Amino acid sequence: MNFGGIEPAFTAYKKADFVIVPVPYDLTSTYQSGSRRGPAAILEASGNMELYDEEIRKETYRSGIHTLPPLEADARGPAEMVDSVRRSIARVAADGKIPVMLGGEHSISFGAVQAMKEIYPEISVLQLDAHADLRDAYQGTPYSHASVARRISEICPLIQAGIRSMSVEEAKFLEESHVQSHTADFILDGGTDAWWETICGGLHGDLYLTVDLDILDPAVMPSTGTPEPGGLAWRDLLRLVREAAKHCQIRGFDVVELAPIPGLVAPDFLAAKLVYRIMGYLSKKP
Repeated sequence: MNFGGIEPAFTAYKKADFVIVPVPYDLTSTYQSGSRRGPAAILEASGNMELYDEEIRKETYRSGIHTLPPLEADARGPAEMVDSVRRSIARVAADGKIPVMLGGEHSISFGAVQAMKEIYPEISVLQLDAHADLRDAYQGTPYSHASVARRISEICPLIQAGIRSMSVEEAKFLEESHVQSHTADFILDGGTDAWWETICGGLHGDLYLTVDLDILDPAVMPSTGTPEPGGLAWRDLLRLVREAAKHCQIRGFDVVELAPIPGLVAPDFLAAKLVYRIMGYLSKKP
């Protein structure tokens, strides 16, 4: 099962600009599990998309999209799984490809960022998320989904957008750190007419984009492990990604935390179309 169900002429690894890396893992999920089924649901939904993208007016798949087999979960623990992700993403990025990781829970993103940092030393990270994910550790591990942004902030600059949930520990950390964190309220209520410029205007150079689907409002995206009210709409999210792509060279990205609900396919399709749209923003081919 390859992304988009595209014909073999456009799936060869050697010629592909994009490489899909499915990571079906949710060991540290703490509310609703199920994001381990997210990658398969995205791949299945992607086979039902129109491959002509009506917004950007091109067939992105012609840039080449190769889909790797799912990365096997490492049952030894979160630290080992993060390292497994790091090694997998590093191989893809070292070949000059744009890795596109499908989660799975958000903890896996730290491994991807570690890999990208090895290849692009000046890389920054844009985190689109409902949750700050800045706890130093959670439930006994520093590699929890609730700590992923804290780990990322320790190795490269981090910008957050869409945040609407955090602990007091995280609020205090933000006051003392260099993390730039923008709330959902800033975007939806209290921001300027050009809020996207405030968030993305300072971005430059190499960027890794991590998208936790709970950045979207649960009315739009109910299929997440930790839904939060007051989230963004589809077009808000696309505007953020478009602006980031204008200001930076996005070297890789992930879409994580889809926890499929049986019989409800709209969120799965949204996730698949988001992945394809982001690839379209990054594709250099007409």
